[in-house]
Amino acid sequence: MPADLVLLSARLLDPATGGLLPHTALAARDGRIVLLGDDREARALAGPRSTVLDLRGAVIVPGLTDGHLHPVSGAERTMGVDLSGCRDLAAVRDALAGAARELPPGAWLRGWGLDPNAFGTAPLGHAALAPVLDGVPALLDLFDGHSLLASERALELAGIDGPRTFAQGSEIVCDAEGRPTGLLLEDAACECAEAAAPKPTEAQIRARTAEVLHAMAAAGLTGGHAMDGTGLDVYAALEAADALPLRLRVHPWCRPETGDDALAELIRLQGTGGALWRVTGVKLFMDGTIDNGTAWLEDPDRHGESARAFWPDPRRYTQVIAALHRAGVPTATHAIGDAAVRHVLDSVEKARAEHPSGLRHRVEHIETVPDDTVRRFAPLGVAASMQPTHCCEFTRADHTDNWSRRLGEERAGRAFRCRDLWAAGATVVLGSDWPIAPYPPLQVMAGARHRRPADLSLPPHGPEQALTGLQALRALTLNAAWVAGEEEHAGRLAVGHRADLTVLAEDPLAVADTELAGVPVVLTVVAGRVRHRGAGV
Repeated sequence: MPADLVLLSARLLDPATGGLLPHTALAARDGRIVLLGDDREARALAGPRSTVLDLRGAVIVPGLTDGHLHPVSGAERTMGVDLSGCRDLAAVRDALAGAARELPPGAWLRGWGLDPNAFGTAPLGHAALAPVLDGVPALLDLFDGHSLLASERALELAGIDGPRTFAQGSEIVCDAEGRPTGLLLEDAACECAEAAAPKPTEAQIRARTAEVLHAMAAAGLTGGHAMDGTGLDVYAALEAADALPLRLRVHPWCRPETGDDALAELIRLQGTGGALWRVTGVKLFMDGTIDNGTAWLEDPDRHGESARAFWPDPRRYTQVIAALHRAGVPTATHAIGDAAVRHVLDSVEKARAEHPSGLRHRVEHIETVPDDTVRRFAPLGVAASMQPTHCCEFTRADHTDNWSRRLGEERAGRAFRCRDLWAAGATVVLGSDWPIAPYPPLQVMAGARHRRPADLSLPPHGPEQALTGLQALRALTLNAAWVAGEEEHAGRLAVGHRADLTVLAEDPLAVADTELAGVPVVLTVVAGRVRHRGAGV
């Protein structure tokens, strides 16, 4: 039976050893690799309908998988004005003024990627933006995805005129007189403003998600672990229209207000999906972020904040982890602060003691933790899912950034301990957390290696925590497959494994870390189908 895809004159890179396999060609049929061999053997499998490509020495690696991204919510969020490149308040104001001029009368302005470091010493509130947003209803997502800045007009339309109490760790930030500053922390508070703003249509969200996913494929991604709270209908619709170019493993959310019936529904959803997307876990939040003072630290930050969990009763979180563990559902918990990470590990340890199994749980982000916590991951079999470009793009080696100033020298000095976790035996998985940080996987790998911003404008933050080239590659291939329980048919170039392939113009292990992000993506293949084809192929 002829192959569907034949790739010739290639170099095949093994992420297990870092060496090249003794083959020059690969053939795939029905979404699986059926041959690793030489060009003659591969050509013999080609039929009249086969796609046959001469790669001219390009390097094939197992398909790169982003361990943490938000395709649907990110697609919707990034429909507004991009503020991620604004480095100071003047740049933020200029971008917003330009967008405001284009608005129809009464329309809402949306923005995303706002970095609190851009405000410098000015208070983070709508007052700093009043000169350009006077009378304009505006909602601006801060880069961390856990907070909004609402203009004065947006607060008025949403009926937000003072503090409120929430069932989760959320806050409408108010001044000393009880007046909202415009800063809304965490989901429940943000939803108060979102409820008043116009929503894009389902068709618009589907179209934008398809656009984003195709761009991800062009960047070399073949898959991702989607941490969206919603969007299953979007994935289903895209696949039905043959417009889903990535393989996605989806983790719907479980929040503090999730009752027993909703928890049962999350369990029921496991394994549902289509050919390229499937529900394979549950996402939870143990805290917020250090930048907005909603992380959970063992000692408060230098503003006296980040002192509580996202779950008002952390014991309920422990009970939920136990219930999901008993049901065989792997969990991915957002835990940034040291207290949050410790509580997640405690909860997993308790669940394993009560119901022993090899279920693979994971902790997301792990931005600052002490040595004893680092050593707990491997014995518990808990994966460390990390986003090194957060460190690269939003913190600084001299600790003058907002994240570091809040933590103080000691805790800022143990930032994003990728190397220490790896050395302690933890399975480290890398991702972007897009739209928090850019999704190109080569940029993620490069950041893990050099710990500097993409433009290389600053010295490395914690260079002793850098990963090697091989470790970074494994973290987006072998380790991503392992944490998803798919190591028997994904993450390597082997006969019988999925034909999810990323083809690069150069060997990523032989390229300098400062040049890696610029290596051209020649081909992206998912389930044996070419999803992106670079120039000249």
